[in-house]
Amino acid sequence: MVFDIANKKQEFKIKKQEIEKPDFWQKEKNASEIQKKHSEVKKQLEEIENLEIEFVDIKDFLLLREDDAKIEIELAQKIEKLDFQIKRKFQEIYLSGKYDKCSAILFCEAGAGGRDAEDWAALLLKMYQAWTEINGFSFKILYRKFGEGGGPEARIGLKEACLQIKGKLAYGLLRRETGIHRLVRISPFSAKKLRHTSFVKIEVLPKIDIEQEEIKILPEEIRTETFRATGPGGQNVNKRESAIRITHLPTGLQVASQIERSQGLNRKIALQILSAKLLQLKEKEKEKEMEKIKGQKISADFGSQIRSYVFHPYQLIKDHRTGIKTSNVEKVLNGNLDEFIEAEIKQLQTMVINNYDRI
Repeated sequence: MVFDIANKKQEFKIKKQEIEKPDFWQKEKNASEIQKKHSEVKKQLEEIENLEIEFVDIKDFLLLREDDAKIEIELAQKIEKLDFQIKRKFQEIYLSGKYDKCSAILFCEAGAGGRDAEDWAALLLKMYQAWTEINGFSFKILYRKFGEGGGPEARIGLKEACLQIKGKLAYGLLRRETGIHRLVRISPFSAKKLRHTSFVKIEVLPKIDIEQEEIKILPEEIRTETFRATGPGGQNVNKRESAIRITHLPTGLQVASQIERSQGLNRKIALQILSAKLLQLKEKEKEKEMEKIKGQKISADFGSQIRSYVFHPYQLIKDHRTGIKTSNVEKVLNGNLDEFIEAEIKQLQTMVINNYDRI
């Protein structure tokens, strides 16, 4: 069976026996890893058992419905819920990367295109916020740098923003959204109603536990600055300088957080973001090394255009990696990205298998 219940039960039993040994905690590091794995397997088994209970519950409802409208509605809701849970479980199986099960940190940065690009950044951020709600995740805006106002629907543009998306598999599902997102439309800022092309860079990183990763940030390697959190139009949200900006001197990486009201909490969040960026830098170095060893070119990262959104002269959204396209622009901008994300996951699995075969 795809969920491999028998092996999971056996693994749970073995880990439990190890934990119950008298000298278990004498090997502290190994003990923590075993206990963590034990908890993970236990949770997985509980989730699978809950799916089985839901399935039996639906079978019972099928026997009771007898053209009862209320039961029909409740049955439809139960089927929809079970379908979503099973789909998420399959995604969990396919997304087996080291950080795939982590929460995510999403960066949104306006590129070429002036006010149009800033408005496009605001639209994309709204799209990803809608996606998180549809998929049962929670989000928190960690940092926003506003552009000019006066956009369509009174929208205020964004120069850049940082969004934390909390929930299991958030990073695994969103990681391939990293890249350049291109918009073609009649500019709402053009008096002559000219067609305009603008670009936004999306970058998705895992939210990692600093203490568990081999990322060391020394005090002398960072410069910390404080500033007042600002809202639309540049007004100060807080009277105190509670927002934090950290610069990593060896790499030049710069991160910020303004969501919390205390410097201490914002500093903690900024360090987490910096750790994720440094981890990404480390992974890129590994990829370059693999490229040398295997003699093949690894596909370009976020510097390449991954998806086009055309609003005029026709409506079309096309992913340039998977070939998936749709004319239902409004649906996608309202957060319905599943068709694109599922295609990205399938393509990633194929790439992993092909790379494995070449080794």
